Amino acid sequence: MYKIDFNNKIHVHFIGIGGISMSGLAEILLGAGFTISGSDRDSSDLTKHLEALGAKINYPQAASNITEDINLIVYTAAIREDNPEFAAAKASGKPMLTRAELLGEIMENYARSITVAGTHGKTTTTSMVSQILLETADEPTISVGGILDAIHSNVHVGDSDVFITEACEYTNSYHSFFPKYNIILNVEADHLDFFKNLENVRASFKKFAENTAEDGILIINKDIDDVKYFTQDVKCQVITYALTGDADIVATDVTYNEKGFASFVPVFNGETLERVSLNVPGDHNISNALAAIALCIKMGVSYDCIKTGLAKFGGAHRRFELKGTYKGATIIDDYAHHPTEIRASLAAAKNYPHNRLIVCFQSHTYTRTLSFLDEFAEALSAADIVVLADIYPAREPDIYGVSAKDIAERIEKLGTEVHYLGSFDACEKFLEKNLLNNDLLITMGAGDVYLVGENLLNN
Repeated sequence: MYKIDFNNKIHVHFIGIGGISMSGLAEILLGAGFTISGSDRDSSDLTKHLEALGAKINYPQAASNITEDINLIVYTAAIREDNPEFAAAKASGKPMLTRAELLGEIMENYARSITVAGTHGKTTTTSMVSQILLETADEPTISVGGILDAIHSNVHVGDSDVFITEACEYTNSYHSFFPKYNIILNVEADHLDFFKNLENVRASFKKFAENTAEDGILIINKDIDDVKYFTQDVKCQVITYALTGDADIVATDVTYNEKGFASFVPVFNGETLERVSLNVPGDHNISNALAAIALCIKMGVSYDCIKTGLAKFGGAHRRFELKGTYKGATIIDDYAHHPTEIRASLAAAKNYPHNRLIVCFQSHTYTRTLSFLDEFAEALSAADIVVLADIYPAREPDIYGVSAKDIAERIEKLGTEVHYLGSFDACEKFLEKNLLNNDLLITMGAGDVYLVGENLLNN
């Protein structure tokens, strides 16, 4: 496999450079002095930003974009074999890397590399750790799957040997990563279009846990089922965390303010630490914070920086993000698209001031919907009213015989008021008519359901 060397500033070409992850990697290499070119279907804010930094980008993708002066070609899993530019790249004989392989290669140029993995919470926890590290003198390089207000972007090029990124399990892409510090937040059934079953998901995470450097640290949630399965064969130090119990770090004396934001006293290896306060809601974020605290302490970050970073962190975009108020109702947007994430977000919402909790949910992919019909219904039934939009297909064809109406039927049987409305326009009209003062509306899902809330606020 081709090895990226930061001392050899070659010309790297990205097929599909406009994606949030691809654009972030391109920006990191630009910041390190590499020559960057790329292509995409259309211009976007991300591609314009890269062009302003010096990247040369062609629209659309075409075989002619593969020029003689290119030394390395990077592509995403979304690029099909019949893509003319991809075909020309293969025919050229030039070295090629997937996005994940490139990310793994970049990480090897940083002595203190950090990955955050898990079925849920990757972006939030990566952002939380990043916020803490930005308080230190060692400015980190950051690659995260959402927009972090502290850097006004999803990527930040630092000047130290610290690199942090989230590690996605889909298609086993994170098996290309060999971090010094590795956080595993949770392991549950998801992406079953690829993994097929939970056993395969667990095996994938086990292999990734074993990728942690021998002189590094694996920080893992003690509440993961049979956690020893993941830790028994690793050669690095293992630190466990949990809200309560006999983990290495736990939270004690937990209190909540009027917005549902927690304050707690961590106890790490028997030592009671100073109280920390969060600026994000939910017990799941206490759990995320425990992992972040353990990591940063082991990295030698001062506790003052840890407390300050956690207090400043107000969440990544689309993670229980306050969007505004409409007719006296508060509108929150949340990326939750798995039943466990939905339960966590709605549990957090219970501590947020409101009269009625209304969720406008858009399920993400047909295969996930089919796999979790009953679980989606059970999780969503914690709301007072559920409004359902049609499924966001993402990469999938509509061949599975499932729709949001199937979720609605199950929610109705559980006794929760539910309305399957399909289109965003229908959802918006229903909400315009039915939202009341002091209601809490959460637009929820990994697709574009956030547009429902934004359209209401723009009326």
